[in-house]
Amino acid sequence: MCEVGTRPPLAAERGEPPGGAAAAAAAERCRDMGEQPIFTTRAHVFQIDPSTKKNWVPASKQAVTVSYFYDSTRNSYRIISVDGAKVIINSTITPNMTFTKTSQKFGQWADSRANTVFGLGFPSEQQLTKFAEKFQEVKEAAKLARDRSQEKIETSSNHSQEVQETPSVGLCVVLQESGRETPSSTRASSVNGTDDEKASHGGPAEAHLKSENDKLKFALAQSSSNVKKWETELQSLRESNARLSTALQESAASIEHWKKQFSACKEENDQLRGKIEELEEQCNEVNKEKERNAQLSRRLQELETELQDKELELEELRKQGEIIPELMSECESVSEQLQAAEKKNKDLEEKVRTLRTEVEENKHRQTNLKTELKNFLDVLDGKIDELHDFRQGLSKLGVDN
Repeated sequence: MCEVGTRPPLAAERGEPPGGAAAAAAAERCRDMGEQPIFTTRAHVFQIDPSTKKNWVPASKQAVTVSYFYDSTRNSYRIISVDGAKVIINSTITPNMTFTKTSQKFGQWADSRANTVFGLGFPSEQQLTKFAEKFQEVKEAAKLARDRSQEKIETSSNHSQEVQETPSVGLCVVLQESGRETPSSTRASSVNGTDDEKASHGGPAEAHLKSENDKLKFALAQSSSNVKKWETELQSLRESNARLSTALQESAASIEHWKKQFSACKEENDQLRGKIEELEEQCNEVNKEKERNAQLSRRLQELETELQDKELELEELRKQGEIIPELMSECESVSEQLQAAEKKNKDLEEKVRTLRTEVEENKHRQTNLKTELKNFLDVLDGKIDELHDFRQGLSKLGVDN
C-alpha cells in the first residue's frame, strides 16, 4: 500500500502521455504500489492511425499479455500490456468508457486521455466475450469508486470546515487525508495552541507536516523534469511524423508515376498481342498454301505416272508394228493412233510443263514467304525479349516497393 503524499504522480497529473517511459516504470512497480492483476489474457494489440483515424496500426508483432490491474491505493482500474520493454497499453478505465465488439474476434475502446483508440484481436470469440464482460464489470466498479470518492471529498470538505477551530492534531489529520499542502497561516495558528497541546502534539505534527511538504516539493520537481523530458520527446516525435508524412507523399507520387507507366506498357502489350494475332493468321495462310502445294505435287506425280504408262503403251505399239509386217494395213490405223497419242502426249507434256512452271512459281513464292516469315519472327523475338526485360523490371520495382 502506498502512503498518501508518497505515491508517484499519475501521467495525467504530470501532463505526460500514457504509455511512455513513465508508464513502463509504473507497470514494473505495479505490485510495489499495491496494484494486483485481476484478469489476464493474450491478444494482438492495435491502435488507430492518428493521421487517418480510420486504419488500424499493429502495436505488437505477435500476441501479447493484456491484464486488468486494480490499484488499491487509488481505488482505480487500468488495462496494461507490455511487449518486451515497451508499454503498448496503459489505459485507466473510467465510467464513460465503452468496449465495443466489432466482429467475432475483435473489440475496441476509446481512451480520451491517451487520445487514441485501442483494438484487440483475440484467438477465439469466447476470450473476447470474457474480456468484454470483465471490462463491463471493471467499468461499473470504477463508477462505484468514483461515486464513493466524491462522497469522501464532500465529507472531508465538511469535516475541514468543522475542525477549523479544533486543536492542531485534528488539522494535521484532515490535511494528511486530503493530501494538500498546509498554508503557512494555518500552520502558525495551529502551532499557537494551548501549552498542553504544544507539549503533547505541536512538535510531532509540525515535523510530520514539514516531511509531507518536502515530499510534495520533491514530487513537484520530479514532475517538472519529466514534463521537460516529454516535451523534448514530443517535439522529436512531431519532427519524425513530419518526415514520415513527406516520405509518404513522395511515395504516393512515385506510385502514381509508375501506375501511368504500367498503363502505357499495358497498352503496348495489347498492341503486340494484336500483331501476334495477325502473324498467327498469316501463318495459317502459309499452312494453307503448303497444303495446296502438296496437292499440286501429288497431282504432278499422278500425271508423271500416267505419262510413263502412255510411253510404255506407245513402246509396245511400236514393237508390234516392227514385229508384224503383215499388219501394214493396220499400221495406218496404229499410226493414226500413235499420232493421236503423240499429240496427246504433247498436250500432256505441255500440261506437265505448265504444272512444273506453276510448281516452280509456288516454290519460289513459298521461299519468299518463308524468308519474310523468318524476318518477322526475328523481329517478334526481339520485341518479346524487350517485353520480358520490361516485365522483369516491373517485377523488381514491385519487390523494391
